[in-house]
Amino acid sequence: MSDAVDRGITVTEMAPMDQPIDVSPETTAAFVGRALRGPLNNPVLIHSFGEFRRRFGDVWTRSSLGPAAQQYFEHGGRDLYIVRVANGARGAMICLPASGSALVLRALEPGSTERIRAAVDFDGIDAENDELFNLTLQRIDPESGHVTDQEIFRRANYRESAENFVADLLLTSALARVEHPFPSHRPDVTFGVDVPFNSAYVEHAQEGSDGHELSDYDLVGSKSTETGLFALQQVNQFDLLYLPPPGKGRDLGPASLLAAELYCRERAAMLIVDPAAEWVTPAKAVAGIRRMGLASPSMVGYFPRMYQRHDASGAPRVVGGALAGLLCKLDRTYGPWHDLDQQGMGFRRELLAAFDVDDDDAQVLAREGLNVVAKGPAGRARLRGSVTMGRGSESHRRYASLSVRRLCLRIINAIEQAMRWAVFESDDSRLAKRIRSQVVAYLSCLANMGAFENDRFVVECDAGLCHRADSLEHGITILIVFHPLGCPESVSFTLHQTVSGCRVTTTAFAPVMEYCA
Repeated sequence: MSDAVDRGITVTEMAPMDQPIDVSPETTAAFVGRALRGPLNNPVLIHSFGEFRRRFGDVWTRSSLGPAAQQYFEHGGRDLYIVRVANGARGAMICLPASGSALVLRALEPGSTERIRAAVDFDGIDAENDELFNLTLQRIDPESGHVTDQEIFRRANYRESAENFVADLLLTSALARVEHPFPSHRPDVTFGVDVPFNSAYVEHAQEGSDGHELSDYDLVGSKSTETGLFALQQVNQFDLLYLPPPGKGRDLGPASLLAAELYCRERAAMLIVDPAAEWVTPAKAVAGIRRMGLASPSMVGYFPRMYQRHDASGAPRVVGGALAGLLCKLDRTYGPWHDLDQQGMGFRRELLAAFDVDDDDAQVLAREGLNVVAKGPAGRARLRGSVTMGRGSESHRRYASLSVRRLCLRIINAIEQAMRWAVFESDDSRLAKRIRSQVVAYLSCLANMGAFENDRFVVECDAGLCHRADSLEHGITILIVFHPLGCPESVSFTLHQTVSGCRVTTTAFAPVMEYCA
């Protein structure tokens, strides 16, 4: 996103009116971490690990983001948002001579492997004009040397007062920005630029840097400036959030964990949490999770870490990226109302659990909110337990089941996105009937797919309950009651949808299911 764009304006996608609610959307994950190159604090949607390498660089020993993305796609993930963050990273600098001064350009994307070059020519400019010039910028792949991106700015002016001032023109560039001090003369022509395959471009005078290891503050960022994990404000919807360990031998800090959990709760998403490096036995894992003191149904954890089959002597590694990929594959194959202990839902064969957990320890870990990586058929480990980290809380009791929690989030997100159009309609009984008809059809499809214990559910809608003189408070209210598969009791909640967003609340006095047709 260009610096010239007002970040105070949020563009939200809205489903067409009266369209059926999608019962099988593709589950989308979002990873936040450090990379060799790529845009900072700007979510980029990728669909393969090859695409990750082209946009963010190869696997890097100083970052766990690359291996996490690789695990994600190897285990069945398809849609992944990458948010690159950095700590003190700097872009490469180019100096174009300008009759004793210089036009100084700074690469927009920081990093030691971000390679850009520039050239100046006067083609199509009157010989008597000593202010205008053409500027060409190119991004070069550091491995192949091929040009991967090019921008041309014609008839730029070096004078700050000019309408086509070069610094203003480059505010739309995805490659570079102009830095102070501005040139006092027009940049000199780069000789030979018009010769095909000639390398007479000006290369960087100062290399970019990768900065330092990430801190909690880098990962969390700022909501007001949409940095760190809050860069996901630019994304319409994501279902899974994962923050790989910020550095070699380091665990995710408590500040990052707490901020990510709160943000997932706000966005109706699940946060994947890796086991700490010191959790080498079930007893230490139990002690560690209790010491953490954070119980939330918006978090899913596991134990133990895993190692490569032919590298058992190496340090166990986190597999949060693989877990995210498996959850996406599960949703596509079976549905989020099932647990991961299903045929075809195993980890890749070369990954082995770093600790063999017996049945007694597995039960203890499940009570503490940790799923267990255990041996499965054909030598492929599987995740067993299907629990969230919402343990020990009466208000979270129904959502201690991972499948129940994820089904509820799927329903909330699907209805919220499909009903955005309704808040702009006149509030009357006909609108309420239209909304209820769509939601009933959606829940009927889920019931037919086996997501519920039975085919009884309740949908009630009021299209004028939130109406006030303030148009931002005009909206709709939808009450839903259903019995998720594997849940001992019914679940009910209310969606309050307004122009300013959607708020979900539990329902204290829901209709009794036995009296519903």
